[in-house]
Amino acid sequence: MLYYLFDYLEKHYQLPGAALFGYITFRAAVAMILSLLISMIFGKRIIKFLQKKQVGETIRDLGLEGQVEKAGTPTMGGIIIIMATVIPVLLISKLENIYIILLLVTTLWMGTIGFIDDYIKKFKNDKEGLKGKFKVLGQVGLGIIVGTTLYFNDYVTIKEKLPVEQQKEILAENPNAEPSKLFKAEEKSTKTTIPFVKKNEFDYASLITWISPQFKKYAWVIFILVSIFIITAVSNGANLTDGIDGLAAGSSAIIALTLGIFAWVSGNIIFSEYLNIMYIPRVEEITIYITAFVGALIGFLWYNTYPAQVFMGDTGSLTIGGIIAVIAIAVRKEWLIPVLCGIFLAENLSVVMQVSYFKYTKKKYGEGRRIFKMSPLHHHYQKSGYHESKIVTRFWIIGIMLAIVSIVTLKIR
Repeated sequence: MLYYLFDYLEKHYQLPGAALFGYITFRAAVAMILSLLISMIFGKRIIKFLQKKQVGETIRDLGLEGQVEKAGTPTMGGIIIIMATVIPVLLISKLENIYIILLLVTTLWMGTIGFIDDYIKKFKNDKEGLKGKFKVLGQVGLGIIVGTTLYFNDYVTIKEKLPVEQQKEILAENPNAEPSKLFKAEEKSTKTTIPFVKKNEFDYASLITWISPQFKKYAWVIFILVSIFIITAVSNGANLTDGIDGLAAGSSAIIALTLGIFAWVSGNIIFSEYLNIMYIPRVEEITIYITAFVGALIGFLWYNTYPAQVFMGDTGSLTIGGIIAVIAIAVRKEWLIPVLCGIFLAENLSVVMQVSYFKYTKKKYGEGRRIFKMSPLHHHYQKSGYHESKIVTRFWIIGIMLAIVSIVTLKIR
Protein backbone atom coordinates (compact mmCIF):
# COMPACT_ATOMS: atom_id res chain seq x y z
CA MET A 1 0.00 0.00 0.00
CA LEU A 2 2.82 2.40 0.84
CA TYR A 3 4.44 1.47 -2.47
CA TYR A 4 1.41 2.76 -4.39
CA LEU A 5 1.17 5.87 -2.22
CA PHE A 6 4.79 6.89 -2.76
CA ASP A 7 4.60 5.94 -6.45
CA TYR A 8 1.65 8.34 -6.80
CA LEU A 9 3.46 11.09 -4.87
CA GLU A 10 6.54 10.67 -7.04
CA LYS A 11 4.63 10.77 -10.35
CA HIS A 12 2.35 13.69 -9.50
CA TYR A 13 4.25 15.78 -6.95
CA GLN A 14 7.92 14.67 -7.27
CA LEU A 15 8.09 14.30 -3.49
CA PRO A 16 11.76 14.10 -2.43
CA GLY A 17 12.67 10.56 -1.45
CA ALA A 18 9.49 9.00 -2.82
CA ALA A 19 11.41 7.48 -5.74
CA LEU A 20 13.28 5.24 -3.29
CA PHE A 21 10.22 3.01 -3.13
CA GLY A 22 10.85 2.10 -6.75
CA TYR A 23 14.01 0.24 -5.77
CA ILE A 24 13.79 -3.40 -4.70
CA THR A 25 16.77 -3.11 -2.36
CA PHE A 26 15.29 -0.17 -0.45
CA ARG A 27 11.87 -1.77 -0.08
CA ALA A 28 13.48 -5.05 0.97
CA ALA A 29 15.43 -3.27 3.71
CA VAL A 30 12.32 -1.44 4.92
CA ALA A 31 10.32 -4.70 4.92
CA MET A 32 12.96 -6.43 7.06
CA ILE A 33 13.15 -3.57 9.56
CA LEU A 34 9.35 -3.43 9.85
CA SER A 35 9.05 -7.18 10.35
CA LEU A 36 11.78 -7.16 13.00
CA LEU A 37 10.05 -4.37 14.90
CA ILE A 38 6.62 -5.99 14.64
CA SER A 39 7.83 -9.40 15.79
CA MET A 40 9.87 -8.00 18.68
CA ILE A 41 7.38 -5.37 19.91
CA PHE A 42 4.12 -7.21 19.40
CA GLY A 43 5.68 -10.62 20.02
CA LYS A 44 5.89 -9.92 23.75
CA ARG A 45 2.22 -8.95 23.85
CA ILE A 46 1.20 -12.07 21.94
CA ILE A 47 3.23 -14.23 24.35
CA LYS A 48 1.46 -12.63 27.33
CA PHE A 49 -1.90 -13.19 25.62
CA LEU A 50 -1.08 -16.87 25.04
CA GLN A 51 -0.01 -17.21 28.67
CA LYS A 52 -3.26 -15.61 29.79
CA LYS A 53 -5.24 -18.08 27.68
CA GLN A 54 -3.07 -20.89 29.09
CA VAL A 55 -1.98 -22.03 25.64
CA GLY A 56 0.99 -23.90 27.09
CA GLU A 57 2.99 -26.76 25.61
CA THR A 58 2.14 -30.22 26.92
CA ILE A 59 5.37 -32.14 27.34
CA ARG A 60 5.68 -35.92 27.12
CA ASP A 61 8.52 -37.16 29.28
CA LEU A 62 10.98 -38.70 26.82
CA GLY A 63 13.90 -38.57 29.21
CA LEU A 64 15.52 -35.55 27.56
CA GLU A 65 17.51 -33.10 29.65
CA GLY A 66 15.60 -29.89 30.46
CA GLN A 67 12.43 -31.23 28.87
CA VAL A 68 10.17 -31.14 31.93
CA GLU A 69 11.01 -27.48 32.61
CA LYS A 70 9.48 -26.52 29.25
CA ALA A 71 5.99 -27.63 30.26
CA GLY A 72 3.58 -24.71 30.11
CA THR A 73 5.70 -22.62 27.72
CA PRO A 74 3.27 -20.80 25.36
CA THR A 75 2.92 -22.36 21.94
CA MET A 76 1.18 -21.19 18.71
CA GLY A 77 3.88 -18.52 18.49
CA GLY A 78 3.85 -19.00 14.73
CA ILE A 79 1.19 -16.27 14.80
CA ILE A 80 4.05 -13.83 15.47
CA ILE A 81 5.92 -15.00 12.36
CA ILE A 82 2.82 -14.83 10.16
CA MET A 83 1.78 -11.38 11.37
CA ALA A 84 5.31 -9.94 11.13
CA THR A 85 5.64 -11.28 7.57
CA VAL A 86 2.25 -10.40 6.12
CA ILE A 87 1.92 -6.80 7.41
CA PRO A 88 5.18 -5.45 5.86
CA VAL A 89 4.43 -7.31 2.61
CA LEU A 90 0.98 -5.69 2.38
CA LEU A 91 2.56 -2.28 3.03
CA ILE A 92 5.69 -2.45 0.90
CA SER A 93 5.24 -4.88 -2.01
CA LYS A 94 3.47 -4.72 -5.37
CA LEU A 95 0.30 -6.57 -4.44
CA GLU A 96 -0.67 -7.34 -8.04
CA ASN A 97 2.49 -9.43 -8.49
CA ILE A 98 1.45 -13.06 -8.96
CA TYR A 99 4.35 -14.37 -6.87
CA ILE A 100 3.41 -12.14 -3.92
CA ILE A 101 -0.23 -13.24 -4.16
CA LEU A 102 0.81 -16.89 -4.23
CA LEU A 103 3.04 -16.50 -1.17
CA LEU A 104 0.31 -14.70 0.77
CA VAL A 105 -2.09 -17.55 -0.05
CA THR A 106 0.59 -20.07 1.02
CA THR A 107 1.18 -18.30 4.33
CA LEU A 108 -2.50 -18.09 5.24
CA TRP A 109 -3.27 -21.60 3.94
CA MET A 110 -0.51 -23.38 5.85
CA GLY A 111 -0.95 -21.09 8.83
CA THR A 112 -4.60 -22.10 9.04
CA ILE A 113 -3.77 -25.82 8.90
CA GLY A 114 -1.15 -25.40 11.62
CA PHE A 115 -3.47 -23.25 13.74
CA ILE A 116 -6.25 -25.85 13.56
CA ASP A 117 -3.75 -28.53 14.60
CA ASP A 118 -2.54 -26.49 17.58
CA TYR A 119 -6.09 -25.49 18.51
CA ILE A 120 -7.23 -29.12 18.67
CA LYS A 121 -4.22 -30.01 20.82
CA LYS A 122 -4.65 -27.17 23.30
CA PHE A 123 -8.36 -26.49 23.48
CA LYS A 124 -9.80 -29.91 22.65
CA ASN A 125 -7.23 -31.73 24.80
CA ASP A 126 -6.36 -34.06 21.93
CA LYS A 127 -2.60 -34.67 21.93
CA GLU A 128 -2.72 -36.01 18.38
CA GLY A 129 -4.09 -32.74 17.03
CA LEU A 130 -5.31 -32.60 13.44
CA LYS A 131 -5.31 -36.05 11.85
CA GLY A 132 -2.32 -36.70 9.62
CA LYS A 133 -4.48 -37.38 6.58
CA PHE A 134 -6.05 -33.91 6.85
CA LYS A 135 -2.62 -32.28 7.10
CA VAL A 136 -1.49 -34.13 3.99
CA LEU A 137 -4.74 -33.21 2.24
CA GLY A 138 -4.06 -29.55 3.03
CA GLN A 139 -0.49 -29.82 1.70
CA VAL A 140 -1.70 -31.54 -1.45
CA GLY A 141 -4.34 -28.84 -1.90
CA LEU A 142 -1.71 -26.12 -1.67
CA GLY A 143 0.51 -28.03 -4.11
CA ILE A 144 -2.33 -28.11 -6.63
CA ILE A 145 -2.95 -24.36 -6.21
CA VAL A 146 0.75 -23.50 -6.55
CA GLY A 147 1.41 -25.87 -9.46
CA THR A 148 -1.70 -24.78 -11.37
CA THR A 149 -0.99 -21.08 -10.85
CA LEU A 150 2.67 -21.23 -11.84
CA TYR A 151 1.89 -23.32 -14.92
CA PHE A 152 -1.17 -21.55 -16.29
CA ASN A 153 -0.80 -17.91 -15.16
CA ASP A 154 0.25 -15.65 -18.04
CA TYR A 155 2.56 -13.59 -15.83
CA VAL A 156 4.74 -16.56 -14.89
CA THR A 157 7.32 -16.67 -17.67
CA ILE A 158 11.04 -16.94 -18.36
CA LYS A 159 13.31 -15.27 -20.91
CA GLU A 160 16.03 -17.38 -22.46
CA LYS A 161 19.19 -16.13 -24.09
CA LEU A 162 19.42 -15.92 -27.86
CA PRO A 163 21.70 -18.45 -29.60
CA VAL A 164 25.40 -17.57 -29.20
CA GLU A 165 25.85 -16.71 -32.87
CA GLN A 166 22.92 -14.31 -32.76
CA GLN A 167 24.32 -12.69 -29.61
CA LYS A 168 27.67 -12.18 -31.36
CA GLU A 169 25.95 -10.51 -34.30
CA ILE A 170 24.10 -8.11 -32.01
CA LEU A 171 27.26 -7.26 -30.06
CA ALA A 172 29.22 -6.84 -33.30
CA GLU A 173 26.70 -4.23 -34.46
CA ASN A 174 26.48 -2.58 -31.06
CA PRO A 175 29.11 -3.52 -28.42
CA ASN A 176 27.16 -1.52 -25.83
CA ALA A 177 23.86 -3.27 -26.49
CA GLU A 178 21.61 -3.60 -23.45
CA PRO A 179 21.52 -7.08 -21.85
CA SER A 180 17.80 -7.30 -22.70
CA LYS A 181 18.70 -7.38 -26.41
CA LEU A 182 20.50 -10.68 -25.86
CA PHE A 183 17.36 -12.44 -24.63
CA LYS A 184 14.36 -13.90 -26.44
CA ALA A 185 10.83 -12.72 -25.78
CA GLU A 186 9.05 -13.89 -22.62
CA GLU A 187 7.58 -17.38 -22.83
CA LYS A 188 5.85 -19.87 -20.60
CA SER A 189 8.01 -22.83 -19.75
CA THR A 190 8.25 -25.89 -17.52
CA LYS A 191 12.02 -25.58 -17.33
CA THR A 192 13.82 -25.59 -14.00
CA THR A 193 17.41 -25.59 -12.73
CA ILE A 194 19.50 -28.63 -11.85
CA PRO A 195 22.59 -27.84 -9.72
CA PHE A 196 26.15 -29.03 -10.34
CA VAL A 197 25.69 -29.94 -14.02
CA LYS A 198 26.97 -28.06 -17.06
CA LYS A 199 23.67 -27.79 -18.90
CA ASN A 200 21.82 -26.96 -15.74
CA GLU A 201 18.32 -26.54 -17.17
CA PHE A 202 15.81 -29.37 -17.15
CA ASP A 203 12.36 -29.36 -18.75
CA TYR A 204 9.68 -31.33 -16.90
CA ALA A 205 7.93 -31.81 -20.23
CA SER A 206 10.79 -34.08 -21.33
CA LEU A 207 9.59 -36.67 -18.81
CA ILE A 208 6.66 -37.46 -21.09
CA THR A 209 7.52 -35.99 -24.51
CA TRP A 210 9.97 -38.86 -25.14
CA ILE A 211 6.85 -41.01 -25.57
CA SER A 212 5.34 -38.58 -28.05
CA PRO A 213 5.78 -34.81 -28.66
CA GLN A 214 1.98 -34.53 -28.47
CA PHE A 215 2.16 -35.28 -24.74
CA LYS A 216 3.74 -31.88 -24.06
CA LYS A 217 0.29 -30.44 -23.41
CA TYR A 218 0.06 -32.71 -20.34
CA ALA A 219 3.29 -31.40 -18.79
CA TRP A 220 1.16 -29.51 -16.27
CA VAL A 221 0.34 -32.84 -14.58
CA ILE A 222 4.05 -33.52 -13.95
CA PHE A 223 4.62 -29.97 -12.71
CA ILE A 224 1.72 -30.13 -10.25
CA LEU A 225 2.87 -33.52 -8.91
CA VAL A 226 6.37 -32.12 -8.36
CA SER A 227 4.90 -29.08 -6.57
CA ILE A 228 2.83 -31.34 -4.29
CA PHE A 229 5.85 -33.50 -3.44
CA ILE A 230 8.15 -30.57 -2.65
CA ILE A 231 5.61 -28.66 -0.56
CA THR A 232 4.70 -31.78 1.44
CA ALA A 233 8.33 -32.80 1.99
CA VAL A 234 9.65 -29.37 3.00
CA SER A 235 6.73 -28.44 5.27
CA ASN A 236 7.01 -31.81 7.06
CA GLY A 237 10.78 -31.34 7.30
CA ALA A 238 10.36 -27.95 8.95
CA ASN A 239 7.75 -29.45 11.27
CA LEU A 240 10.14 -32.23 12.39
CA THR A 241 13.00 -29.74 12.82
CA ASP A 242 10.93 -27.72 15.29
CA GLY A 243 11.92 -29.77 18.32
CA ILE A 244 14.41 -27.69 20.30
CA ASP A 245 14.69 -23.98 21.01
CA GLY A 246 15.63 -21.87 18.00
CA LEU A 247 16.49 -24.70 15.61
CA ALA A 248 13.66 -24.39 13.09
CA ALA A 249 13.50 -20.58 13.09
CA GLY A 250 17.27 -20.10 12.76
CA SER A 251 17.70 -22.76 10.08
CA SER A 252 14.74 -21.36 8.11
CA ALA A 253 16.15 -17.81 8.25
CA ILE A 254 19.41 -19.03 6.68
CA ILE A 255 17.54 -20.93 3.96
CA ALA A 256 15.16 -18.06 3.20
CA LEU A 257 17.97 -15.49 2.98
CA THR A 258 19.77 -17.70 0.45
CA LEU A 259 16.59 -18.02 -1.62
CA GLY A 260 16.33 -14.23 -1.46
CA ILE A 261 19.68 -13.96 -3.22
CA PHE A 262 18.47 -16.37 -5.92
CA ALA A 263 15.23 -14.42 -6.36
CA TRP A 264 17.05 -11.11 -6.68
CA VAL A 265 19.60 -12.22 -9.27
CA SER A 266 17.08 -14.34 -11.21
CA GLY A 267 14.74 -11.35 -11.52
CA ASN A 268 17.50 -8.94 -12.60
CA ILE A 269 18.33 -9.16 -16.28
CA ILE A 270 21.84 -7.76 -15.82
CA PHE A 271 22.84 -10.29 -13.15
CA SER A 272 21.06 -13.08 -15.02
CA GLU A 273 23.09 -12.30 -18.13
CA TYR A 274 26.36 -12.00 -16.17
CA LEU A 275 25.84 -15.22 -14.17
CA ASN A 276 24.39 -17.02 -17.19
CA ILE A 277 21.32 -18.15 -15.25
CA MET A 278 17.63 -18.32 -16.04
CA TYR A 279 15.99 -14.87 -16.17
CA ILE A 280 12.54 -14.87 -14.59
CA PRO A 281 10.68 -11.57 -15.10
CA ARG A 282 8.85 -10.14 -12.05
CA VAL A 283 10.24 -12.78 -9.65
CA GLU A 284 12.49 -10.16 -8.02
CA GLU A 285 9.45 -8.91 -6.09
CA ILE A 286 9.69 -12.05 -3.99
CA THR A 287 12.76 -10.44 -2.41
CA ILE A 288 10.41 -8.15 -0.48
CA TYR A 289 8.49 -11.12 0.87
CA ILE A 290 11.67 -12.98 1.77
CA THR A 291 13.24 -10.10 3.70
CA ALA A 292 10.00 -9.62 5.64
CA PHE A 293 9.95 -13.36 6.33
CA VAL A 294 13.59 -13.41 7.47
CA GLY A 295 12.99 -10.38 9.69
CA ALA A 296 10.00 -12.13 11.25
CA LEU A 297 12.04 -15.29 11.92
CA ILE A 298 14.91 -13.35 13.49
CA GLY A 299 12.47 -11.32 15.59
CA PHE A 300 10.81 -14.55 16.70
CA LEU A 301 14.22 -15.93 17.66
CA TRP A 302 14.47 -13.09 20.20
CA TYR A 303 11.92 -15.02 22.25
CA ASN A 304 12.56 -18.54 20.95
CA THR A 305 16.27 -18.99 21.66
CA TYR A 306 17.23 -21.08 24.69
CA PRO A 307 15.50 -20.97 27.10
CA ALA A 308 12.47 -20.36 24.88
CA GLN A 309 9.72 -18.03 26.06
CA VAL A 310 7.45 -19.26 23.25
CA PHE A 311 7.23 -22.15 20.78
CA MET A 312 6.07 -21.66 17.19
CA GLY A 313 3.87 -24.78 17.18
CA ASP A 314 2.54 -26.24 13.93
CA THR A 315 1.11 -22.78 13.23
CA GLY A 316 4.67 -21.68 12.55
CA SER A 317 6.55 -24.80 11.46
CA LEU A 318 4.12 -25.88 8.73
CA THR A 319 3.91 -22.29 7.50
CA ILE A 320 7.65 -21.68 7.21
CA GLY A 321 8.11 -25.00 5.43
CA GLY A 322 5.36 -24.16 2.94
CA ILE A 323 6.78 -20.68 2.27
CA ILE A 324 10.30 -22.01 1.67
CA ALA A 325 8.99 -24.69 -0.72
CA VAL A 326 6.89 -22.26 -2.78
CA ILE A 327 9.74 -19.74 -3.04
CA ALA A 328 12.11 -22.47 -4.24
CA ILE A 329 9.61 -23.60 -6.89
CA ALA A 330 8.93 -20.01 -8.00
CA VAL A 331 12.63 -19.18 -8.51
CA ARG A 332 13.09 -22.60 -10.14
CA LYS A 333 15.60 -23.84 -7.61
CA GLU A 334 13.49 -26.67 -6.17
CA TRP A 335 16.09 -29.34 -6.98
CA LEU A 336 18.60 -27.43 -4.88
CA ILE A 337 16.45 -28.12 -1.81
CA PRO A 338 18.30 -31.34 -0.80
CA VAL A 339 21.43 -29.20 -0.40
CA LEU A 340 20.01 -25.90 0.82
CA CYS A 341 17.48 -27.56 3.16
CA GLY A 342 19.94 -30.25 4.22
CA ILE A 343 18.95 -29.84 7.88
CA PHE A 344 15.28 -30.50 7.05
CA LEU A 345 16.31 -33.46 4.87
CA ALA A 346 18.44 -34.99 7.63
CA GLU A 347 15.60 -34.65 10.14
CA ASN A 348 13.14 -36.23 7.69
CA LEU A 349 15.47 -39.10 6.81
CA SER A 350 16.30 -39.83 10.45
CA VAL A 351 12.61 -40.42 11.18
CA VAL A 352 12.04 -42.52 8.04
CA MET A 353 15.15 -44.62 8.71
CA GLN A 354 14.31 -45.10 12.39
CA VAL A 355 10.71 -46.17 11.79
CA SER A 356 11.55 -48.37 8.78
CA TYR A 357 14.42 -50.15 10.53
CA PHE A 358 12.39 -50.66 13.69
CA LYS A 359 9.53 -52.29 11.74
CA TYR A 360 11.93 -54.39 9.67
CA THR A 361 13.85 -55.74 12.67
CA LYS A 362 10.68 -56.36 14.64
CA LYS A 363 9.31 -58.45 11.79
CA LYS A 364 12.59 -60.31 11.25
CA TYR A 365 13.84 -60.77 14.81
CA GLY A 366 10.68 -60.28 16.83
CA GLU A 367 12.21 -57.25 18.51
CA GLY A 368 12.40 -53.73 17.11
CA ARG A 369 15.88 -52.20 16.90
CA ARG A 370 16.90 -48.58 16.41
CA ILE A 371 19.54 -46.79 14.35
CA PHE A 372 19.45 -43.62 16.44
CA LYS A 373 18.98 -43.23 20.17
CA MET A 374 15.91 -41.16 19.29
CA SER A 375 14.53 -39.44 16.21
CA PRO A 376 14.31 -36.79 14.80
CA LEU A 377 18.08 -36.38 14.60
CA HIS A 378 18.41 -33.49 17.08
CA HIS A 379 16.95 -35.70 19.83
CA HIS A 380 19.64 -38.31 19.11
CA TYR A 381 22.29 -35.74 20.00
CA GLN A 382 20.35 -34.71 23.10
CA LYS A 383 20.32 -38.36 24.19
CA SER A 384 24.08 -38.43 23.51
CA GLY A 385 24.60 -35.75 26.16
CA TYR A 386 24.89 -32.59 24.06
CA HIS A 387 23.18 -29.47 25.40
CA GLU A 388 20.42 -28.26 23.08
CA SER A 389 21.96 -24.80 22.63
CA LYS A 390 25.15 -26.46 21.33
CA ILE A 391 23.14 -28.70 18.99
CA VAL A 392 21.24 -25.69 17.61
CA THR A 393 24.40 -23.61 17.08
CA ARG A 394 26.16 -26.45 15.27
CA PHE A 395 23.12 -27.13 13.09
CA TRP A 396 23.07 -23.42 12.22
CA ILE A 397 26.76 -23.59 11.25
CA ILE A 398 26.03 -26.58 9.01
CA GLY A 399 23.06 -24.67 7.55
CA ILE A 400 25.33 -21.71 6.72
CA MET A 401 27.84 -24.04 5.03
CA LEU A 402 25.06 -25.59 2.96
CA ALA A 403 23.79 -22.12 2.03
CA ILE A 404 27.26 -21.13 0.80
CA VAL A 405 27.49 -24.31 -1.28
CA SER A 406 24.05 -23.51 -2.74
CA ILE A 407 25.09 -19.96 -3.70
CA VAL A 408 28.29 -21.28 -5.29
CA THR A 409 26.16 -23.39 -7.66
CA LEU A 410 25.40 -20.16 -9.51
CA LYS A 411 28.84 -20.51 -11.09
CA ILE A 412 29.98 -24.11 -10.45
CA ARG A 413 28.54 -26.47 -13.04
